[in-house]
Amino acid sequence: MKIFSVSEIKKWEDFTLHAQSISSLQLMERAAEKCAEWLLKNYKSNTSFLVFCGVGNNGGDGFALARLLYLKDLKVAVFLDLGNKKFSPEAEVNYKNVQNIPGIAIKDFSEVTDSIFKENSVIIDALFGIGLNRKIAGETAEVIQFLNDQNAVKISIDVPSGLFPDVILADNSIVFKADHTLSFQSWKKSFLHPETGSFCGQVHVLDLALDQTFEKKEPSSEFIIDEHLIAKIYRKRDEFSHKGNLGKTQIVAGSFGKIGAAVLATKAALRTGSGITFIQAPKCGYEILQSTAPEAMFLSGGENCITNFSDDDESTFGVGPGLGTELETENALLHFLKNHKTPLVLDADALNILGKDQENLKLIPVNSVITPHPKEFARLFGTSANSFERVELAKAHAKKFKIIIVLKDHHTQVITPSGDVYYNITGNSGMAKGGSGDALLGIITSLLSQNYSPRDAAIFGVWLHGKAGDFAAEEFSKEAMLPSDLIDQIGNVFKFLIQKNPSK
Repeated sequence: MKIFSVSEIKKWEDFTLHAQSISSLQLMERAAEKCAEWLLKNYKSNTSFLVFCGVGNNGGDGFALARLLYLKDLKVAVFLDLGNKKFSPEAEVNYKNVQNIPGIAIKDFSEVTDSIFKENSVIIDALFGIGLNRKIAGETAEVIQFLNDQNAVKISIDVPSGLFPDVILADNSIVFKADHTLSFQSWKKSFLHPETGSFCGQVHVLDLALDQTFEKKEPSSEFIIDEHLIAKIYRKRDEFSHKGNLGKTQIVAGSFGKIGAAVLATKAALRTGSGITFIQAPKCGYEILQSTAPEAMFLSGGENCITNFSDDDESTFGVGPGLGTELETENALLHFLKNHKTPLVLDADALNILGKDQENLKLIPVNSVITPHPKEFARLFGTSANSFERVELAKAHAKKFKIIIVLKDHHTQVITPSGDVYYNITGNSGMAKGGSGDALLGIITSLLSQNYSPRDAAIFGVWLHGKAGDFAAEEFSKEAMLPSDLIDQIGNVFKFLIQKNPSK
């Protein structure tokens, strides 16, 4: 799925109106119908809906939605600034329709503090849509602040009011804090960054049947990693395959006290389908690794830390989990990278070692994948004021060094040398535990060894990692799930993919 800017979304809507020979009012009705359908499916018949409307088309969506909910015998009240009725043409039509329904209470914003928000109340935010380009102030800001303090379910239509779809918020902005956001047709960039996405709650993208010709032809450099994209990337295993043509993976990981990181990375590589798997680790981890991952062959790289790397032109290397940053390990890694020319995966302490000197970054083989979390990224490439700037900085360095950067976050971003950005929407907060990143390295390395391209290995890897995390959270809860639970769910994700794509 492509991510479009506000101007591109408006072009898409205009294109649809012409291609489908419909009016803007009809498209607004379509949006309201989709929202009503979602609300009717998720809330009981005794729910009271309080719809807060602006004067633009987002307000028009709200008026139309209020009418549709009332026609389904639900209790509805509409709030707006009765002193400002400079509606958009479509909003004015839908406001008049609501006015003609005696059963819908129409109230001024000034009356909101006198309203009773019961447990079965749902607040609908239809104040401002995607076209907002200024900070909210005055009475509307006061209304939003009041609503944010209420103990009721809060739902935004299209985007939470006060949020800009494409850019970060200005300081001290007033934004409606939604529990759910019912957006239309495609994700917005601001949903995917921590500084802005925290206002959106759970995002639900509703299909308005906008014309697909536009989406196919309109260029974009930003994408959602969705099941449609994964279906294109995933290759079902050939029944006549054997271990020799399913990849040779070498995980280089672990040091005294951190052998668990090597275990997790190795198990994840095995579960992801690596045909032959080696684990290079210090001797102090021999018994642990041989007993917990007997399918992998052990190669000693030192006593208590890695002091030498065994290179192999036929293997795909994943380096870093629990490696430590001892001087001997640092020297061994830099020597290895000076002589190793094929793509590999680097994470954790491998990145911390490289970050000590910017010249070290030149040693990363072209088309390699690095998987930094925000602090590791800052050590490598410098600090950023926010996550929006961090993506731009990552794009510049992915291009400069011709590498794939996997920026780990709530919505992890995969950034390619060509400047494309892929946002992942699988995964959950239960994965915010030490060891999750080790599993991700093992997954991506395994896919790379199986001849997925570096781009596809990174995209498929972060999606697979997140989906396995979602399955683990469903079984154990976000609080109790462990990275090892995630690894154990990888097989169920592959089963899910096969069921979704039986022709493969």
